[in-house]
Amino acid sequence: MQIGIKGKLERIVTEEMTAEHLSSGLLPVFATPCLIQFMEETSRRSVEPYLKEGESTVGTAVNIRHLASTFVGCKVTCESELVEVDRRRLVFTVKVYDEKELLGEGTHERFVIDNQKFLSKLEEKRKNL
Repeated sequence: MQIGIKGKLERIVTEEMTAEHLSSGLLPVFATPCLIQFMEETSRRSVEPYLKEGESTVGTAVNIRHLASTFVGCKVTCESELVEVDRRRLVFTVKVYDEKELLGEGTHERFVIDNQKFLSKLEEKRKNL
């Protein structure tokens, strides 16, 4: 995995993505949880082509600021860049824009995992509940 991998996704804000709909706020604006999900998805997708068969990544940290609001029907764009690689730990800078301004920015951390090992540990946890 090399520093500098970039990702970019676009979408249109829907009613289901609003703070009002998700109960994270009272207004019909693009919700912070959706902003974060968009950042995670963009980062995840950007590195998927570089993973070995049977690997994926999981999000482990998010440090962002939600700077501006936007509305249903607006196009939003997320850009990510891989800025640090420490063995299995990946750190991205992330930014989300609407058609006018920067909506949010920050960093997102993911870890490369072996899917089978990860699921096996989860199954052990389930058995021991």
